[in-house]
Amino acid sequence: MIKDTKLAVLIDGDNIPSKYISEMLEEVTKYGTPTIKRIYGDWTKPHLSKWKKILLEHAITPIQQYGYTTGKNATDSAMIIDAMDILYSQKVNGFFLVSSDSDFTKLATRLREAGLAVYGMGEKKTPDPFIVACDKFIYLEILKSDGDGKEEKGSSSKKENLYNITPKTIRLLKSSVNAAADDDGWAFLGDVGSLILKKQPNFDSRNFGFAKLTPLFKSLDEHFELEQRDQQSSGRFKLIYVRNKE
Repeated sequence: MIKDTKLAVLIDGDNIPSKYISEMLEEVTKYGTPTIKRIYGDWTKPHLSKWKKILLEHAITPIQQYGYTTGKNATDSAMIIDAMDILYSQKVNGFFLVSSDSDFTKLATRLREAGLAVYGMGEKKTPDPFIVACDKFIYLEILKSDGDGKEEKGSSSKKENLYNITPKTIRLLKSSVNAAADDDGWAFLGDVGSLILKKQPNFDSRNFGFAKLTPLFKSLDEHFELEQRDQQSSGRFKLIYVRNKE
């Protein structure tokens, strides 16, 4: 990812628990610099009290939005309007939309139509329409246990996996390797990963208990073989290639 990419991080405070904030912002920095950080909600309501305590610590700007009508979420409208204002200001290259609400599906689609990268973040309950409208969607649940180093097959972190590796998962991986492969069947793993995300934006090796894509493929040695190659311009870096086994 381009580290000087400027990102707007817009958080649906009514929809996202505050316990994820540290891991969430750490994840954002993998994709660029969060130059705009805003959270939306009715701050007169007691359920947002936990957010109030950590906003200054993480330099997040609270946006007040009163609920004008019972049963209607005014926060969504305020966040959508702000996103469009930011889009037309041309101050950022991409957005992180942090919500588990499908109401942001059209917004994600519109931002991508404008040529900006759109990353979604939300809990596993997030509806599919919002997920597939994003370039990539990251489940907040995996961030809590991320980085504990438990990425080998059969590790105890499997208890916290969001998904098990199913035949459907294997088919997705195999078809992506085939599509990216050369005449000998070898595919650069980076290209495979990009192709998988285009097919399934919520795909993440961490969903299956692996910190990276390489150990995920290594764990499936009955289906795939991997090979390390020296980078042509410099032997200091290794490139990983993968091939389907017959």
